[in-house]
Amino acid sequence: MFTGIVEAMGTVVRTIDLETTRRFDIGIPSLDGLLVPGDSIAVDGACLTAVEAEGSVFSVDVIGTTLERTIAGTYREGTRVNLERAMVMGGRLDGHLVQGHVDGVGSLQRVVEDGEYWLMDFTVPSDVFETTILHGSISLNGVSLTVSDMPAPGVVQIGIIPYTWENTNLGRMAPGDPVNVEADLIGKYVGRILAQRGS
Repeated sequence: MFTGIVEAMGTVVRTIDLETTRRFDIGIPSLDGLLVPGDSIAVDGACLTAVEAEGSVFSVDVIGTTLERTIAGTYREGTRVNLERAMVMGGRLDGHLVQGHVDGVGSLQRVVEDGEYWLMDFTVPSDVFETTILHGSISLNGVSLTVSDMPAPGVVQIGIIPYTWENTNLGRMAPGDPVNVEADLIGKYVGRILAQRGS
């Protein structure tokens, strides 16, 4: 379980195609020594397992399903990724409950600078949009965000403050770029319950 509060940006330093998986080596100087093999870590919001960790580099193995359902399949050497270690029970929950189970891939539609902040419109999968509410939570590339507007079907608008712009990879995106999307956990469960009741 995660909170959507990005701890650091890492850089993909190497990709290796194995027989049935793809391994990514990710450099994280600011988290040096804080990961051990077996730890869960959210990489752009996708919960992965650190299979190796030495110094400032850790490795994750990603299976085909994850490569297809997330933006991990687009990673190349030099790709910047948002990172968050699993939350500690009893710790502060600064964002919202994020499982690290990506519901699908969306894309940046447009970005507009508005004074000191940025407005970003993202297309999201239809099932995510159905469980999203105005001023509710959504996770994009592992970042806990508040929905400030829903300007069109399938589109959510997010306001990005300078800190988030500079300290996550959202500030490096251009229109058309893909993004991992995870719907609000509570919304997903409520939607499932109502669907089973025929509502």
